[in-house]
Amino acid sequence: MSETPQNESTETPDFESMTRDIAEVPAVEVIVTVAVNLMSAAAVKLGLTEEGEKHKDLDEARKLIHALAGLLDAGATEVSSFHAAPLRDGLKSLQLAFREASLIPDEPGQGPGEKYTGPVYG
Repeated sequence: MSETPQNESTETPDFESMTRDIAEVPAVEVIVTVAVNLMSAAAVKLGLTEEGEKHKDLDEARKLIHALAGLLDAGATEVSSFHAAPLRDGLKSLQLAFREASLIPDEPGQGPGEKYTGPVYG
């Protein structure tokens, strides 16, 4: 007689439940959550956390900032200014931090995400 694992449901994802949960989340919330995650990851890669230099990787930070700028550029018309304004402020802060952390700063307009935001001066 073979036994069926009692925790089988916890071992395999319940895609139906996950789909139902995602369906209930407004698009604005998904966009803002993704933006905040990109901001947090970029801050870590810029060395702006307590452990600072341990996780600093400017190449990775550039990619994250660029992706964040693209998301905000594309999603700006989809989210209210109530949500967009603080995200844009956070993006600009990350862009300035990147410029300050770079040994050889990019030319204005060539930094991460500046394709979408325009030049950032610091």
